Amino acid sequence: MRRVLAELAKFRRSPDNQDAVHDLRVAIRRCRSVGAVMAEVDPNPQWAEMRRLPRKLFRKLGALRDAQIMSEWVKEHGGENDRVRAILTEHFSSHEPELLSEAQRAAEKFDEKRWKRLDRKLQKRLRLVPPGSQAAECLAVERLEEARDLHVRAVREQKPEAWHELRIGIKKFRYTVECLLPMRYAEWSGVLKQLQDTLGEIHDLDVLSALLREKTENEASDQHDEWQRKIERERDNCLDQYSEIATGRANLWNSWAEALPSGKRAQASALARIRVTARAAGSQPRRAAQIHRIATAIFHACGRARVTPLFREPAAGRLLRAAGRLSGVRAKGGAISPKELCRFLQRQPTPPGWTREEWETLCGAVRYQRGPEPKLKARAFAELTEQQQQTVLAIAGLLRLARGLRRCGVQGGPGFQADRSAERVQIEVPGLLDSVENAARLAVAKHLLEGYLALPVNLKSVTAPIAEMPGRKGPAVISPSSTLAAASD
Repeated sequence: MRRVLAELAKFRRSPDNQDAVHDLRVAIRRCRSVGAVMAEVDPNPQWAEMRRLPRKLFRKLGALRDAQIMSEWVKEHGGENDRVRAILTEHFSSHEPELLSEAQRAAEKFDEKRWKRLDRKLQKRLRLVPPGSQAAECLAVERLEEARDLHVRAVREQKPEAWHELRIGIKKFRYTVECLLPMRYAEWSGVLKQLQDTLGEIHDLDVLSALLREKTENEASDQHDEWQRKIERERDNCLDQYSEIATGRANLWNSWAEALPSGKRAQASALARIRVTARAAGSQPRRAAQIHRIATAIFHACGRARVTPLFREPAAGRLLRAAGRLSGVRAKGGAISPKELCRFLQRQPTPPGWTREEWETLCGAVRYQRGPEPKLKARAFAELTEQQQQTVLAIAGLLRLARGLRRCGVQGGPGFQADRSAERVQIEVPGLLDSVENAARLAVAKHLLEGYLALPVNLKSVTAPIAEMPGRKGPAVISPSSTLAAASD
């Protein structure tokens, strides 16, 4: 962001310098690309503001830069007495001063003070994703998959719009790797820049071809077709160059994918991304860890007792782990509510190792892990499939019960046991203090889980298992009362 200000000063001093136009636009594009990536894990609205603030200037610079590049190409490929060259040169000569003036006005109106304030604030938020971390790898994988899908579409459709979108996708991937995976960028920077430049030439030729049809098809029809063939030859050469780089013997798409997480590593990086979102959304890590620990203990206890087949599925366990990380979010102190967090997650791309159905189910579990229980008439819940709805009820029900047990002083860990009969499900909870107040609290907390199981859930208090106390030799018994006291903070 400081680079933008430095390049902005250069442009203001020398607006006729084409390098100043190019360097300022590249600096803005880097910021906007990284901001778009960070906005996928951090719901803070300042990322969107940072992308929005230089948008007008970025577009004006883009129009000016396109005109400058096309003007140079026309002069280079046209003869002195060429009618088409004369028409296009006159067009650029008359329009470039206007485009430059608009870019200068946008540069003068740019809010530097607000940009500096955003720089200070977002610098801290960027630390949520340390360079080289699992969350950084997850974001790079998402950009790679997005760019690869755009590559497949461009090759299939062979339309200018598709190639332009691929160019943007490559830029996003490049700047994400540059910012978040600097060691990988040191290996890939050369070829990424080469791909970006090649796709940029294709875009410039497509824009020039459209302009040629508009300006010379009627005025210089005898030379129009010849120029179109000339542009087409250059474009085909660029396409061949792109194909050789991207899908040749090295096959960059495969080599990049192999260097980034896949399989279980991808799932671990996706969970790291979810933890980043939890921290960014104001989740209380200690609270979330306690709720997650209790919910996981109940999940495994019910799985061993075969209470329901869902609690024996690894996919359900992964959903519970992810939802547990987000369970500490609450709408206090400027943080967002579970409902707002759910909407934020729904707008984001599916992380690697997840299906869209699983991601939607996670969003539902986060939405209903506290607050009003889900209702069929609610649009967001009604849009889920029946299987997704049942999973949401189960995961959200576990988290609600875990939240209630935490408030009753339960710490989680070993010692949870479950048993199912035709009349009820009984769960032995170590360290639970048997009191009227706790009974009333847990009656509300277990209601959603009881609705999913279609059976009453009885919570039985048992003595907490013997644990090793830190700083002491030998074991010590943790009683229910001491457990409640330890959690009373």
